[in-house]
Amino acid sequence: MQTGDDRALFNEVFMPHQAEAYRLARWLTGSSSDADDVVQDAALRAFRGIRSFGAVNARAWSLTIVRNTAYSWLMKNRPKSVVFTDELNPADQQRLEHESADGTKIQTPEDIVLLKTEAGNLQRALAQLPATFREVIVLREINQMNYRDIAEITGTPIGTVMSRLSRARQLLIELLGERTS
Repeated sequence: MQTGDDRALFNEVFMPHQAEAYRLARWLTGSSSDADDVVQDAALRAFRGIRSFGAVNARAWSLTIVRNTAYSWLMKNRPKSVVFTDELNPADQQRLEHESADGTKIQTPEDIVLLKTEAGNLQRALAQLPATFREVIVLREINQMNYRDIAEITGTPIGTVMSRLSRARQLLIELLGERTS
């Protein structure tokens, strides 16, 4: 039976990482609504297993649960392949349409078209990466995690994380190069 102490520990350990959990789930599932489902399932798993939290790295522990939940969800709901959609939430779409990468306002319609094209190309290139490469890119470049935490989350040695990240970047460069040719 869960206690108030479990709830307090859950709020301290899992809840501060919900935004990162959503971003990871969003990139792994390719859909905002699917990411919501994954994060909700992950939160339930984390709450049920909060007593097993060993007071190590709360961020890595939480994101490991999200990662595992996302893959379980994908296997159940998309057994043949992982599909990436171009769906963005309204705030991200507004930001994409009206701000450049450095946060400055875009002045011309041509700038907006170029940024949308670049973002779309990047999303399509990321979607083409195998899941093992896509997840390390998302964890490193979007969630800004260090190699040790990525290794802990993915259950792989740091050297493997580094080589996957290198290979993922190389593949992205190749894929993006094909799009501009």
